[in-house]
Amino acid sequence: MVFCIKYRKKLLIDNDRIGFFKKICSEIGKRYWIKFDAMGTDGDHVHILVGAAPRYAPSNIMQIIKSITAKNIFKKYPEIKKQLWGGHFWSEGGYIGTVGDGITAEIIKNYVDKQGTKEEKEGFSQMKLLDFE
Repeated sequence: MVFCIKYRKKLLIDNDRIGFFKKICSEIGKRYWIKFDAMGTDGDHVHILVGAAPRYAPSNIMQIIKSITAKNIFKKYPEIKKQLWGGHFWSEGGYIGTVGDGITAEIIKNYVDKQGTKEEKEGFSQMKLLDFE
């Protein structure tokens, strides 16, 4: 899954916010039985590799993640809400790809790991996989 922060603002660039986002995702995983395998970000969007029971449609999983993470991020970091008009953290929509037909979880992890420029990776220490182990 890939989803963007509203207006592509780089609001997930510091380790505190990224760690908090990861913690929220872990709690979502426990509550909804969603397995978070990896996450990558470069500040203005996130890539998340998840697995879930077939009871959830992929679009429902994205809706759950976006809704709960936005509410919790606004609660912990109220200054972020002032930077975004309309009270939305995430842009509408996103991208959902599935594993299968020659696409493996390792291929997706490799793709996420190669995102971002060298400068972004060095400057933000981002766009590397953050495992959920």
